[in-house]
Amino acid sequence: MTLDTDRQAALRSLPVSRETVGDFDLYVDALQRWQRVKNLVAPSTLSQVWTRHIADSAQLLPLLGNARTVIDLGSGAGFPGMVLAIAKKSIPGFRVHLVESNGRKASFLREVARITNAPATVHALRIEDFVSGWSDGADMITARALASLQELLDYSEELLKTGAQALFLKGQDVGQELTQATKYWNIQAELIPSLTDSTGQIVSIKTAIKRLGG
Repeated sequence: MTLDTDRQAALRSLPVSRETVGDFDLYVDALQRWQRVKNLVAPSTLSQVWTRHIADSAQLLPLLGNARTVIDLGSGAGFPGMVLAIAKKSIPGFRVHLVESNGRKASFLREVARITNAPATVHALRIEDFVSGWSDGADMITARALASLQELLDYSEELLKTGAQALFLKGQDVGQELTQATKYWNIQAELIPSLTDSTGQIVSIKTAIKRLGG
């Protein structure tokens, strides 16, 4: 599949404006350039960046509800956080905080935010350090291909305590991960089938409270 064919396939499912598509083009162009020296994504996915990364991330858009402050953990090359920031940049007060400890990837994210004028703030910190120093609350937490569900909840504990919800893009082992996580957490969650991966699921967490001794 060529990149152009992949782009056309993704655009058939993306509920975004023409302006947003233009910003995504800038994003993908930057990714292609930086990938040559920075290795931002798995090389095998580069020809399918639109379907594997852009569309996969964008499927979270209808699930954000009225969220205005989103914290994206372990952002990597910006999936899903940067995609959400670009797509929602016309919404007053919307902002995504991208947490990425890798300095090269953080630099890339700042460049994408600059060229697309996306409402994105990049924090070049370890997740634990970011969360411990964050006091402004959050409406939504996102993460993709980062860690097990239990680890994601542990990372997010202080944010969840203040009322944040979460959307975690997970693979086919999510059922086992959820079973394991419920040993330590009381979770109100919904599993939503991925629109881009037949084996994937989105874990939509409304509340999560750590069990005593968990």
